[in-house]
This record gives sequence, C-alpha cells and structure tokens, in this order.
Amino acid sequence: MVEADYKQMNGLALAYVGDAVYDLFVRHHLLNHGITKPNRLHREATKYVSAKAQAKILKYMVDTSFLKEEEEHVMKRGRNAKSGTIPKNTDVQTYRYSTAFEAVLGWVYLSNNKERLNEILQAAIDFIDNERVKLV
Repeated sequence: MVEADYKQMNGLALAYVGDAVYDLFVRHHLLNHGITKPNRLHREATKYVSAKAQAKILKYMVDTSFLKEEEEHVMKRGRNAKSGTIPKNTDVQTYRYSTAFEAVLGWVYLSNNKERLNEILQAAIDFIDNERVKLV
C-alpha cells in the first residue's frame, strides 16, 4: 500500500479525515460523561460538531494564537478549499471555517503527533463546554 503524503493533501481531503477524528473524540467524550442513549448522544454531539460550533472553535484558536504556524497554513488551505457543494444548514463562511478546523485536525492526525492532536481536541471540547456554561 502506498501512503499519501499528508503534507501535500488538499484541504478537503484533510478535512475529511479531521471530521472523522473529531467526531470519534466527541463521541468518546460524551460516553465518558455517562451519556449513552442514542438520541441524546446525537443531540449532544451536534453541539460540538456542527459547522457553527467548529467555526467558533477555530476563531477562538486563531484569536488566542493557539495554532502553531504550520497549523495556520493548513487552516488557510482548508478555509480556501473549494468543495463544489453548497452547505444546507449554514452560510458559506461558517462552512469554510469549519472545514478549515477539520483540515487542521486531519493534518495533525496524519502527522502522527498524538500529543498535539489531543491538545487541540481537548481545547475544542473545553471551549464548547465553557460556551455552554455561559449560555445557562
């Protein structure tokens, strides 16, 4: 099997991987918090994985200089990628920022930097959890 060079992958391919990585991390997080009923799992997961939530996470990470320089380059590649589809439930800008967030996750995952991946994933979960606390 020939492995693709993740450094040369387009933003959408990286986002495809990042979406799966983030979704699995969120599901694990919810199960660890005792949420086991499928309907509730789905409702809760949406609060983390929606395009709107991911765009907010990315904006927070950019505003706080959380991302490393190379991750910012990947983020821009993901943000500027042309998917050819129109998002159904969100505006184009939000969709592009969520794609950029997923591209960063995909790139870090494929670089096999587990420590950095966990830092980013945990920061994303903490951000959404803190946002939800503010709304209550």
